[in-house]
Amino acid sequence: MESLNMVAHASETERRTFYRRTYAHVALGILAFIAAEWVLLNNVSEHFIFSMISSQWIWLMILGIFYMVSMFTDRLTMSPDRNVQYMGLILYAAVQAVIFLPIIYIALNYFGGAIIQQAAVMTLALFGGLSAVVFLTKADFSFLRTGLIIGSFVALGIIVGGAIFGFTVGLWFMVGMVVLAAGSILYETSQLKYHYHTEQFVGAGLRLFASLMLLFYYVLSILMRFAGRD
Repeated sequence: MESLNMVAHASETERRTFYRRTYAHVALGILAFIAAEWVLLNNVSEHFIFSMISSQWIWLMILGIFYMVSMFTDRLTMSPDRNVQYMGLILYAAVQAVIFLPIIYIALNYFGGAIIQQAAVMTLALFGGLSAVVFLTKADFSFLRTGLIIGSFVALGIIVGGAIFGFTVGLWFMVGMVVLAAGSILYETSQLKYHYHTEQFVGAGLRLFASLMLLFYYVLSILMRFAGRD
């Protein structure tokens, strides 16, 4: 009987409702992120922001907290309690705002808000295109899982190594992270069709939101890198 609640076995109306609710919660995550970022930009001191940029130990601590919170909030959004699910989504969006604080601050103060808008438009266009690929081709991208796991560990190792040993990642790393984020969007979108229950739209929305934010971070990083050469 439990299989009847799976999206793959649901009626066409139930599937459409699940997809609509999932993407509505991606949008909710984006709005929560924007609100949290606005609060941080207007209340956190420049000294703390620059310490996040200049101190590898503070940045490593923040990254460690982020990964622990990410695992915690993922579990929250899969809870049977809807209030707990929303708490997980909002908490994750707030922690994402902390991670983005240095890059958003630099973008606003050194490049202007237009570059953030450009990155957002490019990110949403890529997200929409990749999502369309999954739904229009009816392909199952579950095979990407192993590659995404390996790629994520390699990327984490490079980021941690850079923080400890003081080297900066290059353009090719950023491009690689865009590819990794794109693969994650394909994988998570494919998961919507085959591996969720119809009531798990908050958790599904969070995982898509996480992939979207990863893509946005590195699209913005690439644009800032090229803008800095002008």
